[in-house]
Amino acid sequence: MKTDRSSYFLIIDLEATCSDDGIIPRHEMEIIEIGAVMLNRATWEIDSEFQQFIQPVINPQLTAFCTELTSIYQKDVELAPTFPSAMSYFQEWLESFPKYVFCSWGEYDKKQFIQDCKHHNILYPFGSEHRNIKKEFSKYLGVSKGFGMAQALQQLGLELKGTHHRGIDDARNIAAIFRHMNTKNPS
Repeated sequence: MKTDRSSYFLIIDLEATCSDDGIIPRHEMEIIEIGAVMLNRATWEIDSEFQQFIQPVINPQLTAFCTELTSIYQKDVELAPTFPSAMSYFQEWLESFPKYVFCSWGEYDKKQFIQDCKHHNILYPFGSEHRNIKKEFSKYLGVSKGFGMAQALQQLGLELKGTHHRGIDDARNIAAIFRHMNTKNPS
């Protein structure tokens, strides 16, 4: 049986503008980092990665809370392209992978993409299929409890690699969880 090596899981983790005091309401949050990996369905290895900072336009000044949480600094976003240009780079990268399914930890990333695409009048690029790995992880364990990504790694005995709440590092860690779920039996 021939394996279709052109099929991937596109695992995305976004970071967005945020505050802990309500100055930035949910509907004004903007993506400031796209972290994405292409996880090969046949080998369960990451074949390619994409990382891009994005300059926010609604709330261009990052809050101290946001910088502390994400380790993304003002200079990172000031030198970055705005969302429309960043999406152009992202879509160019995506074109190398004709068959993929958009996956993320929970629904947040999908909703944030939809919100930012609408705000910038850009077509949402992923179609309707979305895999919620957070939900699938709970089913994998046979529990109803939802886990944060770091808790899920701990539950599986996997090390959190990189910086938590950095898009590219979290995308890699989510891929490690998804790989484990699909190649190991639950204990």
